[in-house]
Amino acid sequence: MQIPKLLLVIFISITCSVNAQKLSKLEQKVLDKIDQNSNEAILLLEKVVNINSGSLNKVGVKKVGDIFASEFEKIGFTPNWIDMPEEVKRAGHLFCEINTGKVNGKKLLLIGHLDTVFEEDSEFQVFKREANMVYGPGVDDMKGGNIIILYALKSLYEVGALKNTQIIVAFTGDEESAGDPISISRKDLIDAAKRSDIALGFESATGLNYATVARRSSGSWILKTEGVRSHSSGIFSKNVGAGAIFEMSRILNAFYNELPEQNLTFNPSTIVGGTTVEYDKMLSKGTAFGKNNIVPQTAIVQGDIRCLTNEQIENTVSKMKAIVENHLPNTNASISFSLKYPPMKPTPGNYAVLKVLDGVSQDMGQGAVEAFDPGKRGAGDISFVADNVDGLDGLGTMGNGSHTPKENMDLTHFNDLTKRAAILIYRLINTPKS
Repeated sequence: MQIPKLLLVIFISITCSVNAQKLSKLEQKVLDKIDQNSNEAILLLEKVVNINSGSLNKVGVKKVGDIFASEFEKIGFTPNWIDMPEEVKRAGHLFCEINTGKVNGKKLLLIGHLDTVFEEDSEFQVFKREANMVYGPGVDDMKGGNIIILYALKSLYEVGALKNTQIIVAFTGDEESAGDPISISRKDLIDAAKRSDIALGFESATGLNYATVARRSSGSWILKTEGVRSHSSGIFSKNVGAGAIFEMSRILNAFYNELPEQNLTFNPSTIVGGTTVEYDKMLSKGTAFGKNNIVPQTAIVQGDIRCLTNEQIENTVSKMKAIVENHLPNTNASISFSLKYPPMKPTPGNYAVLKVLDGVSQDMGQGAVEAFDPGKRGAGDISFVADNVDGLDGLGTMGNGSHTPKENMDLTHFNDLTKRAAILIYRLINTPKS
């Protein structure tokens, strides 16, 4: 049956009215401010995207930080640029804080990052707009998310809703390639979390109806095998044994067959092997020399590992070490790990924050919000503070092609996501501390 146009218009009007009634008058004013500031937000996004801020471009990262610092200062925040020591080889971080009077609600930490994966020699440098799609380094990961944070807070500031609050905005300068040691490069972020109740991460959204309550860890491993260098006619003999490459094959095959479980991935990404081997683990690049008639002496593999909990990390590392130690004849093997990004495991506190977001979304007529599958997300800065605060991530922009020259962001839902972030922040800072 076809619905008459007049009835359809009346139905839509009633639906919008019902959704609006679920928002307070002040919340509706916040949404109106976001609409008013929309064009300004896109222009600022274009400005910061057109400044290269690859993780190793310390000058560029600082320039982007300076622009955001100025904007946050305009809305009552106190900006603070924190330089990293020279040995960390990264630019630094921008922290902006508002702390006005007696804090009645939750203290928030809002997390973004200034850097991108595109260094100064990348061909992908310029912001471009085509209708409702924008392209450029960082439009989605994550200068767009930074803009959402800024303009959500700007709308709250303009309606006088940031009184009696403590909010810390943390824009790290090296999220895409965290500086070493982590104990220095993430100290300020962790210290900020210890002064907060809830952390909200604005990495890319996975749709209007999902948010991230858990993220897997990110680490790397290097596996080296050694064998007896000898003429190939002697392979498998008592004195020569299996050689380095067969030993490497045994180990990788055992990893493949014995390790798989839910939320665990391990990827051998680079391999070199032969009579002589040179390998640069920082560049993931190497060379090898060998001959058909020589048993290979050395093989090296580098890979990554991702887990959902610390317990899963410990169990997996233990299993991998046990497999490595079960050598073929006349071979040796060793494995080392660099477990850089910790996991953000799903907790009741994280789900409680998700429940607040779900209520906001439904009140705005955007539908229910569910927890996104952590197996489909990479690591992020929010993981470093997961042991200190409840958290939620994936509150940023909606786009595709992150980390590629096709990175893009869809403006269709840009205002919707900014509005949702603003109302979520407003309700959390007005939720009494338990």
